[in-house]
This record gives sequence, C-alpha cells and structure tokens, in this order.
Amino acid sequence: MSANPRGRGRGRSKKSHDEAEHPDERWMASYMDMITVLMCMFLVLFAMSTVDQQKYIALKNSLATGFGEVKSQKVDTASGTVVTKDEVKDGSGYSVDKSQADHSTASSGTKDTNVDPASTVVPATATKADVAAAQKELDDLTAIEAAIKANLEKAGQTSNVQFTVDARGLTVRLVGSETYFTTNSADLSDQAKRIMDAIAPVLRTSSHDVSVEGHADQRNSTAPYATNWELSAARATGVLRDLVERGGMPADHVQSVGFGSSRPLAKGGTDADLTLNRRVDIVVLSNQDQDVSALMPALAKAQDGARQG
Repeated sequence: MSANPRGRGRGRSKKSHDEAEHPDERWMASYMDMITVLMCMFLVLFAMSTVDQQKYIALKNSLATGFGEVKSQKVDTASGTVVTKDEVKDGSGYSVDKSQADHSTASSGTKDTNVDPASTVVPATATKADVAAAQKELDDLTAIEAAIKANLEKAGQTSNVQFTVDARGLTVRLVGSETYFTTNSADLSDQAKRIMDAIAPVLRTSSHDVSVEGHADQRNSTAPYATNWELSAARATGVLRDLVERGGMPADHVQSVGFGSSRPLAKGGTDADLTLNRRVDIVVLSNQDQDVSALMPALAKAQDGARQG
C-alpha cells in the first residue's frame, strides 16, 4: 500500500515540473500587436517629416499674400456689384443679364428652359481650329434646316414645325400633338405624314444620326397609356417607325426616347404652354465632339444677329 502513494507523489512532481518549463505565453500576441502599431506610427511620423521644400515655400507665400502680409504684383480685375447687408432682403433685384435670360424659342414667344445663357458667347479659350470646325458643322446643319423648310413650304406645312440649334445639333420640333396624333394615340395623322414626307428625304441623305424624342404636357395621361412616359415614348416610336418604314431612314442611324412631362419648354398652364410641351423633337445630332459642338449656339446667335442687323 505504501508504493501507491509514492507513485502518486512522483506523478504530481512531474506535472509541476512541466508547468514550470512551459509557462502561459498568450501575452506574446498582445506584445507583438503593440510592437506592430508602434512601428506603423513611427513610419507615419517619418513620412510626415519629409516635406517638399519648394511646395512648402509656395504654400507659405500664397498664404502670406492672401492674408495681406506680402504685396502681390498681380491685380484682381474681377468686377461685380457690392451688396450691403441692409440691401439684402429676398434676393430680388439681383439677377443675370436679361439679354441672356430672355432667350426665347423660335416663333413661340416663350422662354427656352433648355438653353444655357453661358453658351451665347464663344469662350476666349476656344482655338481657331475648334471655331472653324464648329462653323463648318453649323453650316451643314443650317443646310439641312433650309432643305426641310423648302420641302415644308412646298407642302404648305410650315406652321407646326420649329427649328433650333444647340450644342447637340439641329432640333426639328413637331409642336402640338393634335396636328400629328389623335387623342391618346401614337398613330400619325394624315397631316403628320405629309410633314414627315418633307423631313424624311433630307434626313435620309444626311450623314447624321437622329434622336426622336417624345414629350408630353403636365396633365395625366389616360387609357390606353398609364402615364405620360408611355404616351411620349409611343409617339416618339411612331415617328421613328415612319422615318424608317416610309421614309427609308437607316435603322442603325436613328433612336427614340420618351421624356414624359419632365422637360417642358413652358412652365405655365395656358393652352399655348400645353401645346408647346406636347411635342416630338427630331434631333439631328452633331458629328463633332462636345468641345466643338458647344460653340455652335453662340455662332448661330451671331449669325441671326448679323441677318437681323
């Protein structure tokens, strides 16, 4: 019986000896995390201490000039209207140039909400090559407009078609849905087909892509179209189909889209406003890039001024 206790005693001594040789080392994980964080911090501090001397001097001089500590040789030539605190009420009386704000659509008497007033001036930064390319593109679109107008005059259908040039190209605007469609219908009327017969031959032979864009007025659509989106899209597609199926327009050069009532030309509720907003725009897209096309509205405005003068 005395042998068993001695055996148990030796077992306990061996276990204690193993625990002494292999202590708990979980603290090493936290220690290594701390060392890693310290290393990252010193790397960031070192990176922040490396300063580009030239950029630092330029920044220092700029701030000193801005706060008036150093006189600058440059003169601020900006001009404007100084408004005192007492003069500020509701902001009325201070607006943009009326000659730009009152830019109107052709023969409509209403303001064109899609025209950017800044586009009525050719930027001074425009190169001669860009201006020449824009003028050539404008001449091309103007020739298309003149050809369509001549065909419309022969057909006696000039009253419901308007023309305008913007940065996208030439817009042939079919105004007044009653002229082109019956109520809540996308089928072209006989008068609309006569108008399309005057437009299609010119577009078919041009080298421009065409976007047919339907628009509706603010009033809700009724059956069979649930909303103005469906109605405007259906009418745009109706014009597109007529261009392709009867007019021979290449199908890969034309597209249609419906804008519903989201892009009105007139924001009033009169019959004239509603008629202007119920329209289909046939946009003859410019072949030039955006920088060149953006110059065309100003050039077109200058040409109109020269003709009127």
